[in-house]
Amino acid sequence: MNGPALHDPHAPASWRIALPHTAAAVPVARALVRTALAELEHSADSDTAELLTAELVANAVEHTKGDRPIELVVELLPTGCQVEVHDPDPAPPGDLTIPSGEPDPWQEHGRGLLLIRALSSSCGHRPTDSGKAVWFRLPAVPHQRNPL
Repeated sequence: MNGPALHDPHAPASWRIALPHTAAAVPVARALVRTALAELEHSADSDTAELLTAELVANAVEHTKGDRPIELVVELLPTGCQVEVHDPDPAPPGDLTIPSGEPDPWQEHGRGLLLIRALSSSCGHRPTDSGKAVWFRLPAVPHQRNPL
């Protein structure tokens, strides 16, 4: 059938990008999430999505060995968004789903997974053919208009 293409604004959209296994991946991942969420009228909170994405990407870079790329997957859903970071290490991430106590306030590290648990609507990890995927979900929030 020829004719205009129909676009369903409620259909899921997704992006998948390979990122370098370096700290340079963090700002690239943040920018992709910010751009993806800007496309929707009722998307998840962009600031929170960027923060949690940065934590997942930084953890993947810091805690996995080698120089194989990591992968960022952003899926926009009618109910919000899901962000996954794929890395080559099959070991589950620290205490993502089961807290192991309060982080030491004097330590530089140890708060990333706590932030993900606290700020996402759900989070977890799953094995993949080449390692694991660590993910979080955020609910959709209505678009806020700027006051005059």
